[in-house]
Amino acid sequence: MKQTYRSRFAFVMAWVWLVFVAFNVWDLIVRYNGKASLVALAVLGALTALVYAVALRPATVFTEAGLVGRNPLRTTFLPWAAIEDVTVSHAITVQHGDDRVLRLWTPMSSARERARAQRRGVATEQRGRFKTEPTLPRAEQAAAEAFAGKTHADWVGEQIRERAESARRRGEEAAPARTSWSYDAIGLLVVAVALVVAAIVA
Repeated sequence: MKQTYRSRFAFVMAWVWLVFVAFNVWDLIVRYNGKASLVALAVLGALTALVYAVALRPATVFTEAGLVGRNPLRTTFLPWAAIEDVTVSHAITVQHGDDRVLRLWTPMSSARERARAQRRGVATEQRGRFKTEPTLPRAEQAAAEAFAGKTHADWVGEQIRERAESARRRGEEAAPARTSWSYDAIGLLVVAVALVVAAIVA
């Protein structure tokens, strides 16, 4: 079963941008007035390629066979047994064979999110004889305790660590990482550069 983790804020904002671009491209085509429209199209194309590379494409994907880290221009596949250690700061860093490191672009934790998680992890002092806070159902209480003091990135990092340890206990082979270029993102960037060049030359 495949699980995909990405920045929800970046993903939503990227789709808002795409809707904005679609409307503006339609408007520029309908009201085409020469070089000014071509320059505007080139700017929209370049920004859209950038938005795709840094907001839509990056994802951390769990598969049965291993971890897939989709970064802006490359995709890395790591078998679970090949993962040696996982550290989480503002980003998740995965260490694997020969001291190599894979830095995942998503999910990341901002300083604000980490401070909020730490405040959530501190037990609130009860004042008076009676509880004023509503009692959560068991499932929600368990979820709140699991996430206490942790960001989303911390939780995903723990899931990676647990899957890696489980794979090693099963005796799975620690095959080397496989890295490939992101031809879709590179293709979009090439098209964006071509549009900019066309706008300058025209």
